[in-house]
Amino acid sequence: MDTTFWSRYRSITNPDFDSGAKFAQAVPSLAVGQHTAIPRSDADTDGSFLSGDNTKSLTPFLQAIAFTAGFHFAFIEQGGTSLYATLAQKVSSLEVLRILLGIGGSEIMHFQTWQDKAGNALPLINVVDPKTKVTVSFADLKQAKGETSPESTNGDTLQANLIMPEPTHFLNKALGPVAIIRPTSTKNSGAVAAINSFQDDGLFIGHRQDFLNYLFELAEQADAAYR
Repeated sequence: MDTTFWSRYRSITNPDFDSGAKFAQAVPSLAVGQHTAIPRSDADTDGSFLSGDNTKSLTPFLQAIAFTAGFHFAFIEQGGTSLYATLAQKVSSLEVLRILLGIGGSEIMHFQTWQDKAGNALPLINVVDPKTKVTVSFADLKQAKGETSPESTNGDTLQANLIMPEPTHFLNKALGPVAIIRPTSTKNSGAVAAINSFQDDGLFIGHRQDFLNYLFELAEQADAAYR
């Protein structure tokens, strides 16, 4: 899973101007291997029980599954946030524009909520998936005062509880930085880019190839639209 969206929204660097920009992973271990975000069977919940204190009632592995799901939801919603803003620049039908603006605003709310929830992940060190043997670790991002970058407008590229996008360059670098959705350039983002990122994230594992072919066909048609 790609968690660079976390630091991208805290950086002054806008990928619309620099498509090759590199951003820090909020959870580096999630970017390596495949990680479980939904319990696969009762075995994944063994040793856990319902209680008012999840740090004591849930095993570290079940906590890791929940935290992984939180970042996965945020990853999906940030893709949708940029996608609707990109496609809105292309449509010629006012009805379609209304759909994009209406759903797009909801996607922004979802992203803001999920990245806030993901930032509540508790510290976990080297939790091993008993089936795949993949390891994952989560840091306490509420305490992430380090990991600074000269391009960060607030000096904290990984800190949690910063759900508003930090100011970045927009339209022209000669203008002052503003808080915006990014990317929104029709050259660097769009439907195909979104589907590619979802596929790289493993969202379509197990789906038939003819389904994927049709999905990419629809995405290419969406990107080909123009006003």
